Amino acid sequence: MTMFLTIAVIVLIFVVIFQIAKASEYVSVIKGENESRKQNNKINGFLMLGFMILGLIGIWYCNDLYFHKTLLAHPAASDHGKKVDQMLWVTIGVTGIVLIITQILLFWFSFKYQEKENAKVFYFPHNNTIEVVWTVVPAIVLAILVVIGLRNWYSFTGEAPQGAMQVEVTGKQFGWIFRYPGKDEQFGKKYFRMIDAANNSLGIIWNDTAIKKHDGEMQQLKDDKFGHDDIVTEGTVYLIKGKPVKLIIGSRDVIHDVGLSHFRMKMDAVPGIPTTMWFTPTMTTEEMKAETKNPNFEYELSCDQMCGNGHYSMRAIVKVVTQEEFDAWMGSKKPAYYAAFPDKEPKAPTAPTADTTKLAGKKDTAITKAVAKN
Repeated sequence: MTMFLTIAVIVLIFVVIFQIAKASEYVSVIKGENESRKQNNKINGFLMLGFMILGLIGIWYCNDLYFHKTLLAHPAASDHGKKVDQMLWVTIGVTGIVLIITQILLFWFSFKYQEKENAKVFYFPHNNTIEVVWTVVPAIVLAILVVIGLRNWYSFTGEAPQGAMQVEVTGKQFGWIFRYPGKDEQFGKKYFRMIDAANNSLGIIWNDTAIKKHDGEMQQLKDDKFGHDDIVTEGTVYLIKGKPVKLIIGSRDVIHDVGLSHFRMKMDAVPGIPTTMWFTPTMTTEEMKAETKNPNFEYELSCDQMCGNGHYSMRAIVKVVTQEEFDAWMGSKKPAYYAAFPDKEPKAPTAPTADTTKLAGKKDTAITKAVAKN
């Protein structure tokens, strides 16, 4: 019903515009073409001023109405995200000022310089000074914005600080796989031909394996044991507040994109070409729930690159927690190697059993002593 009413209103508006245009033609025939044109110019001049005022009011109103629904209404949840917000605000400020000035001049000139009876046309075909100003000034401003952006980009994608946490993020149609290094703090090697959806979703090389290269030769892939303690999870990734994290990003099939909107970070996930970025989370998930006044808030990792029919559902949850909470969570996880080979998991040591015969003897002796004493 709503769609029908919307279509009906749109059709009605076009009919009204068409009828007004036809009426204007009839008036021009009655009054004469020259008089009709002058009258239309005056009307259009005042309409230009009206459009300018309504347009500026509309900009303010839309901003007031929808700003709280944007990400800018809440602070970035990472240190690098704050720099991105600063760049965005500067860009919005510069372009906003230019927008207001140019729109006011555009509509005001249309009103002020409308056709008049005794007005003389002044041709202004060329002015070197004005052309230099409106070319050089925008070029300088844009160059400054680009330099700031490149500086921040190299910071985001450069080397992470010493001791930074490392998390491997791998995209697949249509989900995300996360890998943490174990106690050795090193990732095991991978090979895409070793991928097994059931037991080895990343293709970690568990054992020495001989493979056939494209030229027909055999190559030995050595298992360096580093992958035996790697933790592999899907659906949720845990990060630590205040600790830098380096994301090592890749893809298992097509091009995806790691989008961390609340952290203001973004990086492509390309098959065969690892990409990296790093940042430091500054607010836990619980703190952001209080900031947004949303008890159901969760940080999201989304795919920001169209990657197939299920693209819309390709998301993961990002949990930002304290160091103690992360350690407890990590301690509850089993390395992917033991999940694939349960028989190789070390058995937990059994507690020594007490000798019930000796315990019974000690109990009888204690009872005898107590009776003799009484």
